[in-house]
Amino acid sequence: MKVEQIYTGCLAQGAYYITSKEEAAIIDPLREIKPYLERAKKDGVKIRYIFETHFHADFVSGHVDLAKATGAEIIYGPGAQPSFKCTVAKDGEEFKLGDVTFKVLHTPGHTMESSCFLLKDKDGKDTALFTGDTLFIGDVGRPDLAQKAADMTQEQLAATLYHSLRDKVMTIADDVTVYPAHGAGSACGKNMSKETISSIGEQKKMNYALRADMTEEEFVKEVTDGLLPPPAYFPVNVAMNKMGYENIDTVMERGLKELSADEFETAANETEALMLDSRIDSLFSKGFIPNSINISLDGQFAPWVGALIPDAKQQLLLITEPGREEETVMRLARVGYDNVIGYLKGGFDEWIKAGKEADTINRISPSEFEKTYKKNDSETVIDVRRPGEYDSEHVEGAVNIPLDFINENLAEFPKDKNFIIHCGGGYRSMTAASILKSRGWDNFREVEGGFDKIKLTGVPLTNFVCASKKV
Repeated sequence: MKVEQIYTGCLAQGAYYITSKEEAAIIDPLREIKPYLERAKKDGVKIRYIFETHFHADFVSGHVDLAKATGAEIIYGPGAQPSFKCTVAKDGEEFKLGDVTFKVLHTPGHTMESSCFLLKDKDGKDTALFTGDTLFIGDVGRPDLAQKAADMTQEQLAATLYHSLRDKVMTIADDVTVYPAHGAGSACGKNMSKETISSIGEQKKMNYALRADMTEEEFVKEVTDGLLPPPAYFPVNVAMNKMGYENIDTVMERGLKELSADEFETAANETEALMLDSRIDSLFSKGFIPNSINISLDGQFAPWVGALIPDAKQQLLLITEPGREEETVMRLARVGYDNVIGYLKGGFDEWIKAGKEADTINRISPSEFEKTYKKNDSETVIDVRRPGEYDSEHVEGAVNIPLDFINENLAEFPKDKNFIIHCGGGYRSMTAASILKSRGWDNFREVEGGFDKIKLTGVPLTNFVCASKKV
């Protein structure tokens, strides 16, 4: 038996590849199935099962395409009602893989079909628990995502999760390994550890939600405290995972259409496509196509696309660093953004060579910000980090407008006076700057390096406090 965690940092997501004898199982696969097929071929195994812990909201699973390509059986826990062929298992049902066994543990609460898969070795000993979004390292799944589908309040779902954890998960032996679906950075929880593997015993000791003396009322209060609205693309991904989706090869072929500068400009003018620039913030600030939006690949690209581009069916035109076109289209498809209609061949340099118009962002260094702050206290400072980061420590007098909800809060950015924006390291503030520019703002400057660099200057800061658990 071999268990491998396949972790994707951009999505903070863990898929799992388990083999025994000549058979393999995949748990919560990503949409691009080629790596799984190649790995199985290399290992000389047949993929027999695709276990889905629940209907994922933050990414599109590869279960449908993988089942078609391999003939593997898709397995969900009780209550799942997908539109494609699969097995909806009973609580406690077991599935044999080589000489090991998977046991289904129905653990509703994050969603009502949520289930964990308990792996037993050839001697029947409990070895590992694949917990999906039921249990994370240091946290549990947020209970507000399935309210509409379950016809329940987030408090009722939280209470259901409380009993799932105590009746099913916490009864498992302390030495059993915990393999969750996500780690720090995912919007499916609010206080996840950077660690991606733990044990039942360790989680009982350090996970706030598994305290032995915790009452149901305390659990509900703590788990629901500080929850912010989920990203707008979550329901779209749930629907795709439940109803099926377009084949990934078709999506890739459509998105990887080369466009010259003239063709790109024509497409931008004649369609309603949004121009998405995935270059790093330092390159974007020095020059970009007017009205394009910057969300860099070198960060949590896909989740930010989902948070900031409300319509997953939006047509997209890409400006990438040359050689990263395929990566960009794939990472968009992971979260259901399937309507890329082409990319600028040769990237932004070709746009300039063609004599096309370009724009820039007024980016300043932390030392320039320090001089400005001391000299002119009438210039508003806007911090686009998340509330928990802002509450922990921020520039004195700064206003918090999180990037996550910038589209809903554009009216809070002043138009009648100059202002300065920053984030933690420059990634998010450049994205915010590009959105503001595309909407007509030109009366701001953006701080290179963000708060991480500002802290090294003499700019006055609030007293540091422990970070909150707000998502």
